Amino acid sequence: MKRIYLTALCLGLLLTACDQAEYLNPSAASETQVVSDVNGLITLANGLQSRYTTLRTGVVYNSIAASGLSTKELRNLNAGNTDEELLMQGGANVDANNAVVRNMWSQALLTNSNADLILKNLDKATDPGTKAGLQAYAAIFKALSLGTLSQFFEQIPLVTQANAPFSPRTDALKQAVTLLEQAKTALAANTPGTPFTGKIVPGIDLPSTVNALIARYSLFLGDYDKALSAAAAASLTTKSEFRFDDNAQNPIYFISFSSINVFQVDVTFGLPASLQPDLVNDKRIAFYLQNTTPIPPNNNAYRGKGFFTANTTAIPVYLPGEMLLIRAEALARKDQLADAVTELNKVLTKKPAADPFGVGADLPAYAGAVTKEAVLTEIFKQRSIELLMSGMKLEDSRRFGRPAPATTGAERTRNFYPYPNIERRNNTSTPADPQI
Repeated sequence: MKRIYLTALCLGLLLTACDQAEYLNPSAASETQVVSDVNGLITLANGLQSRYTTLRTGVVYNSIAASGLSTKELRNLNAGNTDEELLMQGGANVDANNAVVRNMWSQALLTNSNADLILKNLDKATDPGTKAGLQAYAAIFKALSLGTLSQFFEQIPLVTQANAPFSPRTDALKQAVTLLEQAKTALAANTPGTPFTGKIVPGIDLPSTVNALIARYSLFLGDYDKALSAAAAASLTTKSEFRFDDNAQNPIYFISFSSINVFQVDVTFGLPASLQPDLVNDKRIAFYLQNTTPIPPNNNAYRGKGFFTANTTAIPVYLPGEMLLIRAEALARKDQLADAVTELNKVLTKKPAADPFGVGADLPAYAGAVTKEAVLTEIFKQRSIELLMSGMKLEDSRRFGRPAPATTGAERTRNFYPYPNIERRNNTSTPADPQI
């Protein structure tokens, strides 16, 4: 598969809204050249996935590493990986110079800005299907970028200008949902044809992914009716995935799982003793772990696999199990507990062969108390197992009110992250850092 890499252009400035000359690349195409016609927009769209998914600087590696290490889902193996080690330690050890935090921040903002550039120039696409495809593709990556940042930072700049003001994380999620809903309308009116699909990086199912992300971010916002509707509209049988090749490698495998020198999976999945997975009967254990032999001297660290088994292994944009668990959680929070258990059981009893990605617990149906607290606790447990290394565990831990840092039985080492110095040095509007 051909990958197209783009220079950040002056678009790179959009991460901090600065205008300093050292960020300019005289050999790069100008913004006007890139968006002058539909081919330039498609090239820019292909660059979104590359920036978001690849390398140690990409959003995928850093969001999975940050969330996993901060929630004890992952275990750093080598203290020489200083930034990962400090994330695992948490608290004040995570500062504004942490490279994992910095890279996630900067690359998500750059992806967001490049997606915004496409959305502002859709008029260059005269073919209605191509225009709808570009709108949906850009909206997906803009939503992923804003949605990811909202899971790790209390506030986010939503406009591109010098000293851009910051907005609450909920505003970022609302903007993501709005853009996705607009894309959904565009796709319903015009189906992208070969002029678009023949040139865009394959793998992402646009209609299903738009619905899945509406469901995800509506759940985070507490809009349970919208989350229920969108999750029901996302396909449970179609794969929507980020694809990789030997030039653009799966970042978790390439950086970490191909060796035992960065991080691996904590066998507890970051859960307390009462919620830990059934290592014998839960078939997701064999999916996510290579074996049940610990890596000495890290007695809780196990070799991971899942969607990270080779440089070319695809990573799902969303899992069918996520949609089922979104429905279960939304119903439980609406006090429709019997219906919530019905959705929960679809995850618990799902066989690997029934899932397009092979993720299946194949366990008995839920037999616990049918109370709101008990059902939500089980949903949290199942999200922690089904969605291992999805980058959403930190968000889940806060949303479900799990024990916070500096409390008895703390299940996470941070609540939110400090704003990187690369932002603070160039933006006087940067807020004060959260204490923890």
